[in-house]
Amino acid sequence: MEDSQSVATLIGSTASKIQQLQKAFAELESQRALTLNLRWKELEEHFSGLEKSLKRRFHELEDQEKEFETKTRKAREMLQKREAAVVAKEQSSLVRLQEKRDAAVFAITNALEKHRELSSGQPADNGDNGELSVEEKQPEDIKSSFENGNLEVKSYPQLVKLCEEMDSEGLQKFISDNRKNLAALKEEIPWALKAAASPARLVLESLEGFYPSEVDGKKDANLLGLRRTCIMLMECLSVLLSNLDMVSVLALISEDIKEQAKLIAEEWKPKLDALDMDASNGNSLEAHAFLQLIDTFGIASGFNEEELSRLIPMVSRRRQAADLCRSLGLSDKMPDRCS
Repeated sequence: MEDSQSVATLIGSTASKIQQLQKAFAELESQRALTLNLRWKELEEHFSGLEKSLKRRFHELEDQEKEFETKTRKAREMLQKREAAVVAKEQSSLVRLQEKRDAAVFAITNALEKHRELSSGQPADNGDNGELSVEEKQPEDIKSSFENGNLEVKSYPQLVKLCEEMDSEGLQKFISDNRKNLAALKEEIPWALKAAASPARLVLESLEGFYPSEVDGKKDANLLGLRRTCIMLMECLSVLLSNLDMVSVLALISEDIKEQAKLIAEEWKPKLDALDMDASNGNSLEAHAFLQLIDTFGIASGFNEEELSRLIPMVSRRRQAADLCRSLGLSDKMPDRCS
């Protein structure tokens, strides 16, 4: 750039040089010491042509320089974009690789856990059809582990995080995604619930969607799983409450919490009236969830005992029926079912 400025300065001084030459020529002509064959006009036209030629060439060089700078800038920008694209692609590849690694570790962990269960003589999970699933532990077993201090959130620390964040929807999804390991989940959820600002409110919020406003084919396929998860969360909350002192229980199950639970129960109750007792075959998730709701949150006194007794046959084949009968004081009403 400095060279260009120097050239421009030299070209700009051409006019003054011509003027000096004209003056010298005039002096020579006035003295007539020499006979000049060229007229001054011819000299002036000659130098003027040279000046124009130099200026034109100079401007051409300036344009070429600007064009070169433009191409250089565009090339640099393109290179930066390509570098950014390569970095982004590498980052995306690393994320996908980490996801695959986590999935592989999770699969290996599950396989080892299943192998240990098979080695200890525990049959595989046959699904929750309303009767006792051999992989799932009874609430008494979970309570025993809780009392002995053997319960820690080791396998699924995500449970603690979801409870701390009061993320009921995320908690539902996490349980659904890990349902093959329900036994381990049921052991850790009561402990994880302690991390929630309000375990009772978190469980109540998780009940949203138990009766969806619309049920299509796809939603209906997941509805049973959602309802089982709701029941399990209420059972786990009961385990937590059973291991707290009365002052702590009253703090967790406040009057405000009880009122919210009553509102949900009163919303569910009309739907139970439409249930067919024979069709339920003693395995009604709806009736089970209703009874578990009023038992867990201690609101049975707000409902007619005869109406509650009518629901017992609808859950008679479910493994929790006997515990619910005893907890609700209905054992004498259904001795054959709840003994």
